[in-house]
Amino acid sequence: MPDTVSPPEAYPVTERNKVRRLHERGRYDHASVHAILDAAMICHIAYIIDGQPYCTPTAFWREGEHLYWHGSSASRMLRKQKAGIPVCLTVTHLDSLVLARCGFNHSVDYRSAMCFGEAYFVEDPAEKARALDVMINRFYPDRAATLRPSTGQELKATTVIGMRIEQASGKIRSKGVADEEEDYALPIYAARFPVRQVIGAAEPCPRMPAGVATPDGLAGFAEGRRLDEILLESQHRLYGDE
Repeated sequence: MPDTVSPPEAYPVTERNKVRRLHERGRYDHASVHAILDAAMICHIAYIIDGQPYCTPTAFWREGEHLYWHGSSASRMLRKQKAGIPVCLTVTHLDSLVLARCGFNHSVDYRSAMCFGEAYFVEDPAEKARALDVMINRFYPDRAATLRPSTGQELKATTVIGMRIEQASGKIRSKGVADEEEDYALPIYAARFPVRQVIGAAEPCPRMPAGVATPDGLAGFAEGRRLDEILLESQHRLYGDE
């Protein structure tokens, strides 16, 4: 049970998700946590199998209060999660490198989110097929309807896992250089180096038939654009402000 009362639009703060170190950077409101999640394509999922901890990177997406990911039906991680196991899903964005005037104050600016819940299989075939189409459209707007349908064997070979977010917390640092007051006058170089993931120029498949145009739904993938901004636009397009 939560040990504090949280606003309706925030995740309950418990011993499991409370930000302890530099607690002022913590975020529990849905808007902040969801923005961090929705700006990412890759997460890391931590879980324990037979007493051994594992952490697996995978693509994921959010629908309301649920997170989804997929993988091979032969995956040990996914087979173990079928029975329902506690998992911790995390996302991190590295926003800048921070060089200060002493080693102790060197840092990074970042946005991170940590979500807790119990994994479950999406068993219904129709719901599973829908989820896989949603995954494609989540990252590449309107693309699923233009693709060759997956075969029964392809669907059988793919597992979809869901998790309702029970507790979550975000953590954000965006302050740049933060030195001791007496150090600012020292003749030592200090700076913030922004870090961005940006889209490069498209490299069309050399075996694509002549005359195939770039779909309208991919217009946002313009060279030089930030990936996190594209992903947020796609999330909003698909789900609105939820």
